[in-house]
Amino acid sequence: MKQFRSLQKAGLIGLLTVSFSAVAGADEWTQWRGPGRTGVSREVGMLKSWPEGGPKLLWSAKDLGEGHSAPSVAKGRIFGMGVKGEKETVWALDEKTGKEVWSTPIAGTITLEGRQGGYGSRATPTVDGNYVYSLGVGGELVCLETATGKLVWKKNLVTDFGGAVPRWGYSESPLVDGDNVIVTPGGSTATMVALNKKTGTVAWKSADPQGNTVAYSSAIAADVSGQRQYIQFLTGGVVGLRATDGKQAWHFDAPASRGGINCSTPIFDKGYVFAAAAYGHGGGLAELKTDTGLMVAKEVYFTKQMQNHHGGMVLVGDYLYGFDNSTLTCLEFKTGKVMWAERSVGKGSVMAADGMLYCRSERGPVALVEANPKEYVEKARFEQPERSNEPSWAYPVISDGKLYLRDQGVLLCYAVK
Repeated sequence: MKQFRSLQKAGLIGLLTVSFSAVAGADEWTQWRGPGRTGVSREVGMLKSWPEGGPKLLWSAKDLGEGHSAPSVAKGRIFGMGVKGEKETVWALDEKTGKEVWSTPIAGTITLEGRQGGYGSRATPTVDGNYVYSLGVGGELVCLETATGKLVWKKNLVTDFGGAVPRWGYSESPLVDGDNVIVTPGGSTATMVALNKKTGTVAWKSADPQGNTVAYSSAIAADVSGQRQYIQFLTGGVVGLRATDGKQAWHFDAPASRGGINCSTPIFDKGYVFAAAAYGHGGGLAELKTDTGLMVAKEVYFTKQMQNHHGGMVLVGDYLYGFDNSTLTCLEFKTGKVMWAERSVGKGSVMAADGMLYCRSERGPVALVEANPKEYVEKARFEQPERSNEPSWAYPVISDGKLYLRDQGVLLCYAVK
């Protein structure tokens, strides 16, 4: 097994546990991938099947702008981003009707090196109390009032921190934890930064010792051996940074693809971290532990059978579900054993709620599948209406008994409880 040592002493003992930053009601989806950024909703009482043609469509909102930004839901409002005309915009909708409450332009449009999927917004806004934090595709980071959309403060990851816009644009959703908001500019002296969430002033800047830069993943927060850490998937691997000062505690290089096109958010559970990439690569599990005073990420296994591109993975019980390229696959989390693999809806994204998987194909179909490690059981499927000409890359969102599907300028709201 490969072993990756930290650059510093950790001096940590005890069990490794996880604790996440989001403080929200059970029905709210305040950030990227929902509660704890796990992709698993806490809601119960969800429908176990849908009628032919899909669940009831409550409303659809249009003219939201170009982009793959999945929405967040809090305080009776839905928050998202999109490029409208010549401006990248953050917007808020009424949760009950889908009507626009406010819309705030944050930056001009840019042309990306990578055209696939368009030039629109990627990031999901993060709601924290009376404020919402959003990152534009060109690196414009803003804090807005949730009630009015009024700008509180802003930074630019390129001009303020020496970052460089990735080929397919900045795709990270800001992480709010405690007093700070954490983002990944990818600069030589500021690979990751923590900013005071109220003022935008710098709490710390961290340069990656291995020279890695920003990829397309979003960070998570976890308590590792009693130490708060931020776990992020950079171009050359997964890293854990101390929340207090941004110092690197450990790194795990095996999951990184050769070209550094790493998109999916890492999975952390009880002292283990899993990450995966596509382009012929795969995924790996590491155990985070201390060894002679140093924290290490000790590889448990690496598998070619979870080449997850950007559709993400979810951990339900002891099993990991995600798309291995275009095949929905169930792995035993601790061993990597393949429990089953099925074509399902084809390449796409997955979320979970109440023992069910919500699988969305980038081509349009949406399926309801049991989170069942014994066999693939599909309970329902429907074709998403009002399809755009671009891939459906926005993740499904589950909040307050509703399923939200974003497709470029359209947002669909379904009753699933």
